[in-house]
Amino acid sequence: MTPAGYKAVSRLYNALMTGLVLTLVSQKGAEAACRFVFAHFRRQHLEKFLPGLEKLGLDTLPHAVACAQYHYFSNALGGVKTEYMPQTDRKAWVRYPPPRWIWQGAAICGVPRAVNEAMLHGWHGHNGVSLGNPRLGFVCTGQTVAGDPGLEGYYCEYDHDLAPDERVRFVTDEQAPRFDPARAPKLDSADWPAERLLKVERSYAMEYVRSLLPTMRELFGAAEASALVGRSARLIGLQYYDEVAALLGVGGDDASEFATLLAALAAAQGESVEIRRDGDAALVIQTGWRLMYNVTDGAALFAAWNALWEGALAVHNRHLHLATERRGETIVWRIAPRG
Repeated sequence: MTPAGYKAVSRLYNALMTGLVLTLVSQKGAEAACRFVFAHFRRQHLEKFLPGLEKLGLDTLPHAVACAQYHYFSNALGGVKTEYMPQTDRKAWVRYPPPRWIWQGAAICGVPRAVNEAMLHGWHGHNGVSLGNPRLGFVCTGQTVAGDPGLEGYYCEYDHDLAPDERVRFVTDEQAPRFDPARAPKLDSADWPAERLLKVERSYAMEYVRSLLPTMRELFGAAEASALVGRSARLIGLQYYDEVAALLGVGGDDASEFATLLAALAAAQGESVEIRRDGDAALVIQTGWRLMYNVTDGAALFAAWNALWEGALAVHNRHLHLATERRGETIVWRIAPRG
């Protein structure tokens, strides 16, 4: 495992999440994209929020402060630009300046405002529920997709219980205070070596894919979800092959070189993997699939996820073919000339 491998996995999986949302917007409409983004972030919230608060040592703080610090720390560890500005024990700001990690590059131009808001409803608006505090809500004061200089807002503990539709509010007459890095809280990660930080960024991106696969199946059924995720994955494999190959130092176009690339990406994800030769074919053998460990229905979308590597191979050498076989817990990729 190398820092370059961690970076390559992060780039691919970040792009897959963005690409899937754009696929939904273009193929099924903004409403379908909103449903997915809401369900995806609600799934992540339910799995990660309370354990994350405890792990980060924030579970004893006032709720508004704890929530804002949680987003500040967890996103910063994932490589996302984030700012945190406390105001009182009952009001604390969090801000995500451009460039937005989730809507990378020019993709932000294709993300409807409602889709971005679905993310806030899915996660930020549920923090009070998970904490057992019906007075805690989130006020959004700016969105990058609307042309504002960042996604920003504050957690607020009100003097009354909130109705479900009051847990996230959108206003235009408030602005986040200036961020002062010198006054911002710090984790031990500030002293981590670069390789360890890249590994954490890789895991952050992997969690998005780990969540999106079962979420898509639940919303659209196995067949349609596989088609939508597979389309997105193949396009991302095509579009990002050059960048990934450059990161991993892959320069040739034969089967062995692609096997080296695929094995490096698997190893960077923490998988047990080896390369073998079989005549003019190269085999990549992976034992287990850590990405979907303990996800009960994750394997149903294996072929869609695998389209990433099919797309990448089509750019590496379109005269090669990728045959994939699953033998129990083992995945075998065979890269060989067509015909």
